[in-house]
Amino acid sequence: MKISFDSRTARADMTAVFAAEGGKLTPAGLAADKKSGGALKRAVASEKFEGKKGQTLVVTGGTGGRVVIVGLGKTATLTLADFEKAGSALVPLLNGRKAASVEIAFDAALPKSLPTEAAAAQMALGMMLNSYRFDKHKTRETKDKKPTLASARFTLGAAARAKKLFAAHRAVADGVFFARDLTSELPNFLYPGSFAAIAKKRLAPLGITVKILEPKEIQKLGMGALYAVGQGSPRGSRLVTLHYKGGKKNQKPVAFVGKGVTYDSGGLNIKTSGMADMKWDMAGAGAVAGLMLTLASRKAKVNAVGVLSLAENMVDGAAVRPADVITTMSGQTVEILNTDAEGRLVLCDALWYCQEKFGPDRVVDIATLTGAMIMALGHEFGGLFSNDDKLSDDLVHAGKDSGERLWRMPLDEAWDKDMDSTVADIRNFTMTRDGDSAHGAHFIQRFVQKGVKWAHLDIAGMAWANKDKTSTPKGATAFGVRLLDRFVADYCEK
Repeated sequence: MKISFDSRTARADMTAVFAAEGGKLTPAGLAADKKSGGALKRAVASEKFEGKKGQTLVVTGGTGGRVVIVGLGKTATLTLADFEKAGSALVPLLNGRKAASVEIAFDAALPKSLPTEAAAAQMALGMMLNSYRFDKHKTRETKDKKPTLASARFTLGAAARAKKLFAAHRAVADGVFFARDLTSELPNFLYPGSFAAIAKKRLAPLGITVKILEPKEIQKLGMGALYAVGQGSPRGSRLVTLHYKGGKKNQKPVAFVGKGVTYDSGGLNIKTSGMADMKWDMAGAGAVAGLMLTLASRKAKVNAVGVLSLAENMVDGAAVRPADVITTMSGQTVEILNTDAEGRLVLCDALWYCQEKFGPDRVVDIATLTGAMIMALGHEFGGLFSNDDKLSDDLVHAGKDSGERLWRMPLDEAWDKDMDSTVADIRNFTMTRDGDSAHGAHFIQRFVQKGVKWAHLDIAGMAWANKDKTSTPKGATAFGVRLLDRFVADYCEK
């Protein structure tokens, strides 16, 4: 969708104006009402439109063309999130009316703490994010089923400032769309090798140093865990590092490690249901790739590393077995008790490699790790485990500000002890689902080096939406891109 900002009005299929609580039209709404011969006020009265937050009313009568009135509610309590929600809601409404273009007369009465240009830019972001579709494999979709909205023009006095603010939002949207594309892609198109190639093609031109480790290199480096997860597939594992240097030369990087299981059959502990959903078991790696695109696009003043740990967990005579013992890059041995607890195996070698090669002071891993996290937090929060209170607080605050919320979960010595194995240093599963999210976090923590601040984000309930949400159409959410970009902007850039 094309988004523009201008101080002058222009012709469009539909016009959007605002109304405060009580159905009180803003000056632009009053002007549109006059142009329509009073049609807006008549519609407000006849439909008993109260101008509540989130309400909309489409007016088609009169001589002023089609107008949609957007309710603001109590203007004194408006937030940026409210405007993002309003912009998101406009997209399906306008598509339903077969509008190709809309002009938003942005003269909303705002509290002094909320600049007009910031509200307009946030509303535009909501429209942009909710315009996403993944339809590349559709070949017979009729024109009447395709979305019609192609452009949105915001008219306001502070158009230049709004345009500048939206440029940063656009970088975020680009990262979100990249992550959604990756997560939505089908497993016969997206597998470790193709994922790595796509990341390099998209990110290297932005100045990001991309290095791809092939299966033989992974094996040579002693990454027995990552290699084991992929050894039952003809499409071997890959490890991709993405190095962005936007900060000072001596600044330690902040690192992000993403689980990228491009398809998870469960391995020999094969899944009994829900396997069609497992194309998005790489959403953590998708979010990291999207984040790195955003950081480079907006020229973030930070040194950052992204690591994509990619594998396909399949069933084969060569697949890793329950009871096998493997050796990780750290030298720790792992007893495999469940091949469907593969995410922690994919992450442990990537985490160790990242620390050894790049020496970050903060590491955040992000993964669709456990179904237990969905049982705990549903689809409203991502789970957060961390060994550092400051890092945890920063991530929680970034989640609130970005709309991608986190809830901190506990770590405990008892859960760590549960991960001890009788035949190896550690086991990958406790043979019970009780506390599985915590057990997964404690497994990963054993590969965090001394002095490194670490956080683990379990986004199993947040990677995919089964219904439309604000700024997120049904499907891949790209959860983590906005959250981690906000974290970097507020707590890592210098």
